[in-house]
This record gives sequence, structure tokens and C-alpha cells, in this order.
Amino acid sequence: MTDPPPLHPEPDDAALIARSLDHPEAFARLYDRYAPDIHRYVTRRLGDGAADDITAETFLIAFRTRSRYDAARAAARPWLYGIAANLIGKHRRSEVRALRALARGGTDPVAESWVDRADSRVAAQAAQAPLAGALAGLSAGDRHVLLLVAWADLSYQEVADALRIPLGTVRSRLNRARRKVRAALGGADPTLVHDVQEAVSHG
Repeated sequence: MTDPPPLHPEPDDAALIARSLDHPEAFARLYDRYAPDIHRYVTRRLGDGAADDITAETFLIAFRTRSRYDAARAAARPWLYGIAANLIGKHRRSEVRALRALARGGTDPVAESWVDRADSRVAAQAAQAPLAGALAGLSAGDRHVLLLVAWADLSYQEVADALRIPLGTVRSRLNRARRKVRAALGGADPTLVHDVQEAVSHG
């Protein structure tokens, strides 16, 4: 009895992108790999209403600019999160308004989508007034770095790649954001702010 032929390993992201230059349909596999994570991240940042559009635009931009992708980077995840972060940045006022509404204990369409549509842990995080107030008070750059680490699970180097900033800048922004969030959380229950609390407490 002969052994079955070995399974072909899934091509890495760079190989898929290279293939998509001649076979555009190959890019759909990249979408399948990362669109759910990007959508979830955008929902956490801006609410469910904006997530569909920004996720679609992220992959449209990625597709249109794929010929410039650095083939030395096997994983496209930081690149895609960088595109999404840039698009989120254009909605900065909406994000800050929602966070400030949560900090006041009021309601906001974005805040409501977090509570109604996000999982219970994220909803609990978003509902914490001290955390919301602290996030609203961060600069856009510091907030991007903190939430890419806390909610997208990117490494420091991946955040640097995503935002096209030096690794040292990632560290300094994260340290500054941690100090502000630590101070704001005070006696907040850490189980309710699990993801951000982990990013604040470690590293």
C-alpha cells in the first residue's frame, strides 16, 4: 500500500499576492484569510455600521496596490491592518465622539453597536467609562498603536510595519498610552477590560 501524496502547503501571503498579479482571482484567498479579523477590529474601533465599508475598502486598496507589495514579507497581515488603520483615522472624530459618550455614560450609535453586536467581553470593555475616557484622550497615533497590540494582537514589529513607523516609536507611543490608561483605569475590574488591560500591563 503506497502512502498518499503529501498535501500541498497553503501558499504564504506574498506568494498569493504575486500570483494575483497574473491571476486576480487568487487575491480572494487573501480576503478569506483576513477579512473576518479586519472586520472585527474595525467594529471594535468604529462600530458595526462602518465595518462593512471599511473592510471592503481595505481590500480594494490592497488589491489596487498589490503590485507594490514587498514580497520579502511573507505575511500580509500588518500591511492590511495598516491600510485599515489609515481608513479608521479618517473617522477619528466619530471614534472619539463615541468614546466620550461612553465615558459620560450616554448613548451613541457607535457605542450602541458595540453593546448590541459585539461579544460580551468587548461590550464590557467598551462600557467601562474610565477606559473609554482614557482612549478618547489618547492621540490618534497612540490609540492606533495601543489597539493594534490589544485588539489586533499584532507584535511591536508588526505594528511598526503596519503604521510604517520605527520600532522605537511604537515602543514610546505604547508606553505613553499605557501610562495614561493605567492612570484612568484605577480601580476598574481588570476582567472587564481584559484585552486592553493585558496590553497595558505587559511589555
